[in-house]
Amino acid sequence: MAMNVGGSGGDEAAISVINTTPLVDVMLVLLIIFLITIPVITQTVKLDLPKVYNEPTKTKPENISLSIDKDGQIYWNAALVKDEETLLNKIRGEAVKTPQPEIHVRADMQTRYEYVGKVILLTQRSGIRKVGFLTEPDKGVRSSR
Repeated sequence: MAMNVGGSGGDEAAISVINTTPLVDVMLVLLIIFLITIPVITQTVKLDLPKVYNEPTKTKPENISLSIDKDGQIYWNAALVKDEETLLNKIRGEAVKTPQPEIHVRADMQTRYEYVGKVILLTQRSGIRKVGFLTEPDKGVRSSR
């Protein structure tokens, strides 16, 4: 009885088949893990979240623009206001009007929050109900940083 055990004289070809069984096993395990964990992750409390929309500011002649520069100086419709007491009196004069005008606060990017907070406090003390902050649209600046 003779048997060829793979000596040097055979016409054997190299095996060129990739065994994909371990890869399929790993993928099935990952699929099962994802199927189990996805429902756990997506379970949240049902809330009616506010919708975001950007509405252009409608500037009316009765609106008041309060501008604050980086040094904390306050401008009433482009006119410099001397001190906080003068500003408070001006805002109180506008607060008694019917309908009340809106106060639009514009602040320089480098303005300290302290100055903006003082203006908001003065508008609150005077009785103004509508205060808004004006900003420039970012025009893609945020996404490029």
